[in-house]
Amino acid sequence: MKALSVLAVFATLGILFFQYYRNKNLKKLLIAFLTFGVIIALAVMGNVTRQVLPLYLAHMILTVISWGGLILYLVRDRYVGWLIFSPLVTIGLFLLLEWFAGSGHEEILPVH
Repeated sequence: MKALSVLAVFATLGILFFQYYRNKNLKKLLIAFLTFGVIIALAVMGNVTRQVLPLYLAHMILTVISWGGLILYLVRDRYVGWLIFSPLVTIGLFLLLEWFAGSGHEEILPVH
């Protein structure tokens, strides 16, 4: 699975540079790189949700869908922001659950 993830990153970077080589559109390249960085950052931030397995699985699915939104932007020039930033929903839902229910680890910390 890790190898597939690394291949997906390299394939996306290859598509980015191929699109730039073909079109010479610097603005599109910078938007795509920024979006790619945001998707990677959201994927890393989503590891916080690993404690709640259904939410973590939903986050991983939304991360793959947002990656597809980036590919859609590269291929068809359609930037679908709500699709690309959809993993924020699971992170926000996790933070809301933590705020309402707590982390469940309070007894581990010493009480002063």
